[in-house]
Amino acid sequence: MIPAPLALPRRRFVQGLGAGGLVAGLGLWPRLDAAAQAPVQPAELSGTEFALTLTEAPVNFTGRVRTATTVNGSVPGPVLRWREGDTVTVRVTNRMPVTSSIHWHGILLPTGMDGVPGLSFEGIAPGETFVYRFPVKQSGTYWYHSHSRFQEQTGLYGAIVVEPRGGERHRTQRDHVMLLTDWSDEEPDAIVAQLKKMSDFYNYNEPTAVDFARDASRRGIAQALASRKMWGQMRMSPTDLADVSGHTYTYLTNGAAPAANWTALFGRGERVRLRFVNGSAMSIFDVRIPGLKMTVVAADGQDVEPVTVDEFRIATAETYDVIVEPDSDRAYTVFAQSIDRTGYARATLAPRLGQEAEVPPLDAPQWLTMMDMMGSMAMGGDMAGAHAHDAHNHGAQESPAARPARHARTEYGPGVDMRVDTPRTNLDDPGIGLRENGRRVLSYADLHTLGGPIDERGAGREIELHLTGNMARYMWSFDGQKFSDARPLHFRYGERLRVILSNDTMMPHPIHLHGMWSELEDPAGKFLVRKHTVMVQPAQRVSYLVSADALGRWAYHCHLLYHMEAGMFREVRVS
Repeated sequence: MIPAPLALPRRRFVQGLGAGGLVAGLGLWPRLDAAAQAPVQPAELSGTEFALTLTEAPVNFTGRVRTATTVNGSVPGPVLRWREGDTVTVRVTNRMPVTSSIHWHGILLPTGMDGVPGLSFEGIAPGETFVYRFPVKQSGTYWYHSHSRFQEQTGLYGAIVVEPRGGERHRTQRDHVMLLTDWSDEEPDAIVAQLKKMSDFYNYNEPTAVDFARDASRRGIAQALASRKMWGQMRMSPTDLADVSGHTYTYLTNGAAPAANWTALFGRGERVRLRFVNGSAMSIFDVRIPGLKMTVVAADGQDVEPVTVDEFRIATAETYDVIVEPDSDRAYTVFAQSIDRTGYARATLAPRLGQEAEVPPLDAPQWLTMMDMMGSMAMGGDMAGAHAHDAHNHGAQESPAARPARHARTEYGPGVDMRVDTPRTNLDDPGIGLRENGRRVLSYADLHTLGGPIDERGAGREIELHLTGNMARYMWSFDGQKFSDARPLHFRYGERLRVILSNDTMMPHPIHLHGMWSELEDPAGKFLVRKHTVMVQPAQRVSYLVSADALGRWAYHCHLLYHMEAGMFREVRVS
């Protein structure tokens, strides 16, 4: 019998009850008081032939029974383990009353197998089976999710681990997937409706009278008043870090709420690989394991030069592999707090099931700075303009990421409430909330993909796009144009081109190009890291090279689900 909904206090709601990955309809429903003692391990499927069934089923993460979109009866879906060089066949059967799909995020494959309704195929109709079949050309950590409306938010996601044909570069004794997601008992359509009415509906960190008094005591009343006046005139919030917060979300690790104590086992002295996947709809996480250093060895499935850190930020849709070496016979907390510090996902790394370690308190949320709004203008002058001017005068190659912004005429309209004329290019910035926090924090500047770029050619041409929006109206776009009003971007087959992204908003945007790699450059134009998802920070400008080696129609979008649905989406045509 499905337990009746419980009235939960706020803190208990954030932590959840931990029974959520289990589906009542399959007879797997545990007693809620036992759920935290027996978190479910995600199922794993391996080989070359796979059968996945998509269904709607009841789940319980918070004490309230809700309907989820499940894969093989669970949230998350099973971990799929493939081998580089194999051809895999995945038969996906849709048992739901609505059309569905699966997109293989970061996997290079023919466009017809990419799983985006309206571009790659028509979707999987109710009662139908679609057969995905493609060669596996890469190795590493990836994931899959629905590309149909809001099904990703309601549970249709899972991890992919591709074994290298020659074995792992870094040998470990244990290997665990850490899939981070966000769950809400509210229907996604209701969340979007709230954001359309009041874009800061879920923001409980707005400045208060207490904050003003504290600011006045530190900076003086005049400066405190001037700051409030500035933000008020701009009709923007210095705490606009996440559209949807822990006040509706429960953050999950492998389908388990924080109270469930999902546990990854290790033996003392073992090397342990943790494969972090951010499969959330709208959440950016900052990850650390108090008491353990983490050595980052892969980003978005691609091996990088190892770099040891205390903490890293993982944007929506990104993946990072880290290796840890616990040298004590005790438990460690894997702590992933949301960027706005309203909640966290939590797991435990331990020698034995049932062990726990102290869960650290959430960091205090930080306000956005002038650098996050004005870019290089707030960093001591027009750095972008200075860089470009210097290159022109000395005949050097102009830094593509450091040029002054060129705004499209379509940016000047009701869908854009902010334009950054002097974007910053500092890839060594870990981002708001992580700056100078006393810990060694990963940044994009630390990442160097082994082997260099996949294509040594320089760019034959450039495409510049601005990430735009009107927060008050909850409108999101590229160059001020939502998807329905924009023409497709055309890549010529075989060309090497540079994509320049300039963020004209005060929110980070993880941008995902389907079908092709994005090879991020440093501000001087030197290759850094190969990625499938690139997070562009507020008022930041980045550039990356793309080899247009995949014919067909491809999606290109912000991976914050509600931003994508609101219009920050383009079609790329390679022909």
